[in-house]
Amino acid sequence: MTQGYNKNPDDQTQTKPDLLETLTDENICQENSDSVIISIEVSAGKKKEIFPDGYNPWRKAFGIAVKAPPVEGKANKAIIKLISKYFSIPSNSVTIISGQTSSVKKVKICGPTLR
Repeated sequence: MTQGYNKNPDDQTQTKPDLLETLTDENICQENSDSVIISIEVSAGKKKEIFPDGYNPWRKAFGIAVKAPPVEGKANKAIIKLISKYFSIPSNSVTIISGQTSSVKKVKICGPTLR
């Protein structure tokens, strides 16, 4: 997975790009009047929870790392919680619409707009 951080060679610091700025590319997301649908590539069972955790241009998916294991829907619940926290929206505004048992998922996020 390609990291979503740009490293400045002059001062050796890393800056994280704004996710909503990246989402303006039509290939990355689908925007409706009340929601945005994004693709994510999940790494479950990690030490840290991170979203966004880079971007995979081949899959056109944002990375997400969650501590929960990929069993009994635990990772899916953690994904919803982490994305809702990132966008400062209620958990019921985030829905996994495809890929329930896959590491690549489509997620519908109600509330944020790109404009």
